[in-house]
Amino acid sequence: MLRRPGSVRPAKYAVLSALILTALVCAWQTAGQVPAAADAKPLFSVADGELSSQLTWIVYGDMRFTDPAETTATNPVVRKWLVDRIAEERPAAVLLSGDVPWHGGISADYVQYRLETEPWRNAKIRVFPALGNHELNGPNPAECLNNWWSAFPELRGHRWYSVRLGSRLAILNLDSNSPLLPESEQQRWIAAQLAGLPASVKFVLFNLHHPPVADIQPLGDADHNPRANEMALATMLAKSPLRGRLRFIVCAGHIHNYERFLRDDITYLVSGGAGARPRPIQRGQDDLYQDPAEANYHYVKFVLHGSVIDAQMVRVADPAAPRPAWEVKDTFKIAAR
Repeated sequence: MLRRPGSVRPAKYAVLSALILTALVCAWQTAGQVPAAADAKPLFSVADGELSSQLTWIVYGDMRFTDPAETTATNPVVRKWLVDRIAEERPAAVLLSGDVPWHGGISADYVQYRLETEPWRNAKIRVFPALGNHELNGPNPAECLNNWWSAFPELRGHRWYSVRLGSRLAILNLDSNSPLLPESEQQRWIAAQLAGLPASVKFVLFNLHHPPVADIQPLGDADHNPRANEMALATMLAKSPLRGRLRFIVCAGHIHNYERFLRDDITYLVSGGAGARPRPIQRGQDDLYQDPAEANYHYVKFVLHGSVIDAQMVRVADPAAPRPAWEVKDTFKIAAR
């Protein structure tokens, strides 16, 4: 469950009255989104004084929580290793890049998520998920959304939302199942969020499921190559007048592997190694990670020191071993502008 401890305060709408807002939220819940123009404040905000001076957060996706008896679509042993290791890291937050359940239409998959992630709640780790395609995997999309909102009740009515983690980092959790094309409601919302950021924010992290930038697989299905919907986000960010002041980082999942790119001076990551069956990929020359291993069960750890982010990909060394061993397989830095 998404926890909102005392250090996480929901933003209040300043323009609409409570009565009007309630009516609008009810009207939008069927579609799964609230009005983008209400205001540009974050849904969740954590003050600097409630965080470590070295802010740490973790991003990864594609867990496919489900009955542990299912061992083909997902690896329940490795999935739990990763959860427990992340709990030991004690990050300020964990960002989930979608496909948290295997079947979003089966509420029992979210029950399994809650059982396996109990160490996160014990460690009081904040969890901020993005919608993946498996969250909507079921015959009734409305029921799938309701299952997601029941698992993360403080997101109810929101398919995308923002988080302010301290004064220097803004997080935009997006929904790549919904339009991200020019003039779409979500792209207008992103523009409003960026325009409303205070001068103290130096980094903006976009968390979504389908990747805007990835290795092109000539024999792969089109859904696992970059799609026009997410490529429109990359175009928007490349043209943003705020790119000269803000450092953009884009994290996605969907591809069950790890990839890293630097395009238009923007860092793009694919981190889909949280438990789902690994997906072999052909790496292009632009991919800054060239390890030939097919299985990359992993998470990505970010630590903000002053004006520089130190990041590393932490991987399960041997998924077939009787107990977990860990190795850092990629490291990189991202400096504020």
